[in-house]
Amino acid sequence: MTDVFGGDGPAISVKGLEKSYGNLRVLQCVDFEVDRGTVFALLGSNGAGKTTIVNILATLLRADAGAVSMNGFDVAEQPAKVRECFSLTGQFAAVDEILSGRENLVLIARLRHLADPGTVADRLLERFSLTDAGSRRVSEYSGGMRRRLDIAMSLIGEPSLIFLDEPTTGLDPESRLEVWDTVKRLTGSGTTVLLTTQQLEEAEQLADRIAILHQGRIIANGTLAELRALLPPARVEYVEKQPTLEEIFLALTGHDSNDSDTNDSDTIEADTSAVDATRTIGERR
Repeated sequence: MTDVFGGDGPAISVKGLEKSYGNLRVLQCVDFEVDRGTVFALLGSNGAGKTTIVNILATLLRADAGAVSMNGFDVAEQPAKVRECFSLTGQFAAVDEILSGRENLVLIARLRHLADPGTVADRLLERFSLTDAGSRRVSEYSGGMRRRLDIAMSLIGEPSLIFLDEPTTGLDPESRLEVWDTVKRLTGSGTTVLLTTQQLEEAEQLADRIAILHQGRIIANGTLAELRALLPPARVEYVEKQPTLEEIFLALTGHDSNDSDTNDSDTIEADTSAVDATRTIGERR
């Protein structure tokens, strides 16, 4: 038997998972494993079964069949032990807008019966670059700041696993990049992340492994390189690259690409092209 925060084997093991509602088969023989300290992305459209898998892992829903374990604990037979392993961050930030950011963190630390909740809150505010905003009401926070606070609250008690269920839903481009940076820092400190998303770029940017869930089945599972190898190699052709609308938006709003770990030559050239194109439009007018 492994302990809550360590041990051998995968962080999450799912074998033959089945779930139905009446005649509707939501999950059909789902198999996957998540290695410790990695980001595993479940990629699928609405209704594919992503949230159902998360609810089963989080002991909120019982599977009809299959074996599911987290850190060596059986989800069906040892739910109390499983709940000590993880935190769940849903699609929408579960923060109290009346309280300040620091008060939200202190509240959760007290509910978890941690010693010195104020110190716990201050450390998390610093870790998530929210110290200056810690005394402000959450109602004054941007979407990205709320999501970072939400993830910070999920880390109170130092869970070894965190579930992020479509964490950037409804966020603007800059806030989405902030959340991506936060997730990258989590795995850098050893936390295992199970990410559900329907955004292809999000999975590309964050995931060590990607499983594609379609109509309740895992139809592909591997690294990005392994998934790319499933299709014929692309032909090398010269194509004039036009800036995307996102690159134009970030360039015009003065976003610092260094904050998003995307400061490669292609991005810099795209940002420059976006600014030049905008100047040209202005001159034509």
